[in-house]
Amino acid sequence: MSAGEIILIFIVYLLLFGAKGLPSLAQTLGKAVYQFRNAAGEVQREIMNGVNEVKKNAEIKLDQQDTDTTAQRQSFPPPSPDPSEGKEEERQN
Repeated sequence: MSAGEIILIFIVYLLLFGAKGLPSLAQTLGKAVYQFRNAAGEVQREIMNGVNEVKKNAEIKLDQQDTDTTAQRQSFPPPSPDPSEGKEEERQN
């Protein structure tokens, strides 16, 4: 809605209800805008809480995977050098 449309609506309202009804209209509009902003803020907070919860769960899973991988690496000893590899080099010399 543009400013011109809003002004037109106020003029029509004044013609229909008079100047006495203008304060009640302003009060009703103010309450409606306040409630709408509160509801929008609440929805935004809920969405952000959900996003943060998903991020925390993802970080926990990644941390668990990292610790599992580290534990697996530590449980297997590094491969020992094959004794036959050294003998082949000696044979070639």
